[in-house]
Amino acid sequence: MPLTMMSRYLHPDPRIRRELVDLLYTSLPQVCAIGVTSVTGAAALAIMSGDTGYAVISVFILVTAAARIYSLFRYKSRAAHFSDADVIRWERLYGAGASAFGLALGMLSYRALQLDDAPGAWIAFGLSMSFCVGMVSRAAIRPWIILNTAAVLLTPTIMAGLLRPELAYKLGAVMLVFFWLTLREASKHLSAAFVERIEDKLRLARQATHDFLTGLPNRAAFFQALASTRGKFAIVAIDLDGFKPVNDRHGHQAGDDLLRQVAERLSFCIGDTGIAARFGGDEFMMLKPIAEGDDGREEALALARQAIRDLSMPFLLTDIPVRIGASAGILVSDAAAAISTSQLLERVDRALYVAKRAGGGGWTWSEDDIGLERRAG
Repeated sequence: MPLTMMSRYLHPDPRIRRELVDLLYTSLPQVCAIGVTSVTGAAALAIMSGDTGYAVISVFILVTAAARIYSLFRYKSRAAHFSDADVIRWERLYGAGASAFGLALGMLSYRALQLDDAPGAWIAFGLSMSFCVGMVSRAAIRPWIILNTAAVLLTPTIMAGLLRPELAYKLGAVMLVFFWLTLREASKHLSAAFVERIEDKLRLARQATHDFLTGLPNRAAFFQALASTRGKFAIVAIDLDGFKPVNDRHGHQAGDDLLRQVAERLSFCIGDTGIAARFGGDEFMMLKPIAEGDDGREEALALARQAIRDLSMPFLLTDIPVRIGASAGILVSDAAAAISTSQLLERVDRALYVAKRAGGGGWTWSEDDIGLERRAG
């Protein structure tokens, strides 16, 4: 299927797309069952009839079934390391494998009708319907797979029915077209239901780890990030200078807008290498992995300075420019050090408190770094 067509069915959120593709690759029991049944049925027709066409199709079914089962095992063993691009490729691979298997079963039905083999047609059509219904139950979360697979599965049977002289076969072929349209609508509704459920789950998970006002990670998410940090890291505690007067003068709505703008600036300041979190009120924390030695300390200092500079620039609140400032406490530590999270936060908070008492607009190292020496921001 061309990417321009398939892109309509690729969910824009990589997390949701990954969950949907993971669900596709949990269908090993069903794939094994339909594979074994189809190979057995096709081989039985080939042996009973002695027809070369049946034999060739049997081999095709065996190869495609084995390839699908192999891909399921391979995905399970490697999925944890897949990038977003890898997930898209494996979704295409699943779709290609399902379509190839569907084509093989469709060819079996075509051959049975071509030979006027009524028992063979009955077996082949039964296998096709079993596969088709099974696909809807496990792959409807990706509608494009259902549409493609059902099309290549049913097209040979429809063609064979239309080529038969009997009216009943022609009517049956037309009914299969309507059956495909029914599958199309069913898969769309099932897919929408699955996606909505996953979106609700992710929304709840985000609410548990993100601040509802600013969208920044909250205290819990910061602790999680800190626990997973390895090597040297810096914590920069940020407290806004002059936020309360702005909030009192312009109202809480303006204060909320100001906090959202502060969050945007801190997110830009920390970039993709760290995390900026809101701890509550006008207090924020920044966490960033840094290099060893003096280079790492320079990184931590540069981060604090940049944050103070960014927050000292004017903010626009409903066309009214306002200025605030910020104070910072800086702490550098190592994940290997036997220091609890509460101790780390207590130390960086003490440094922040010293910076605030000195008049604001500056930064202070934690007492464990440089004896509470304060410098101008």
